[in-house]
Amino acid sequence: MAQRILLLEDEPAIADTLLYTLTSEGFEVTHVRLASEALAAFRAQAPDLAILDVGVPDGNGFDVCRAIRKTSELPIVFLTARNEEIDRVLGLELGADDYVSKPFSPREVCARVRAILRRSAGRPAAPAASGEAATLQLDETAQRIRCAGQPLALTRYEYLLLATLLKRPQRIFSRAELMDLVWGDAPDTADRTVDAHVKLLRAKLREAGVSAELIQTHRNMGYSLHI
Repeated sequence: MAQRILLLEDEPAIADTLLYTLTSEGFEVTHVRLASEALAAFRAQAPDLAILDVGVPDGNGFDVCRAIRKTSELPIVFLTARNEEIDRVLGLELGADDYVSKPFSPREVCARVRAILRRSAGRPAAPAASGEAATLQLDETAQRIRCAGQPLALTRYEYLLLATLLKRPQRIFSRAELMDLVWGDAPDTADRTVDAHVKLLRAKLREAGVSAELIQTHRNMGYSLHI
């Protein structure tokens, strides 16, 4: 059975080129021009992957991605004429698997789609700890953490921090250790950043139905993940 692609693109020339290339490569493509149509198509029949243009007449691809991520880990590729780093970072933090700036080669997009589908096929989730921490599942391949099966909306550093704690439950990490393990590529970051990110993580865990006390503070020592 052909793999299904949902394509959100309002520029006819770009859409036609991608449609031709993807269908020529054996994909079944549903093409829509509006964000509302993309969500309707997704809900009607979930595709295997979505290609979302960031800028469309009735909204943007980021909003579509947010809506999809509430219920699905569908692989997503963003297309955009914008090349600002903040847009790329936002797209990836929302859970996109790739980000392609216009102009681009349709065959390159097709190759990326195939690579993402190969990676996402049957990728396993790493087992979590026992107790309440068992509701959290670490998927290092996809760089996501699920809570009761649903992906948490985490920034890059929130993911790295929670993943570090989740891998070694009950182990107390000092702020200095966490700075080295999580913010090693940002040497100018202050150690109070750890406290700020722990606060944000606790809020997100609470929203997901997990006790914020899952992450425990050890006075003058650091933080640990409680079982």
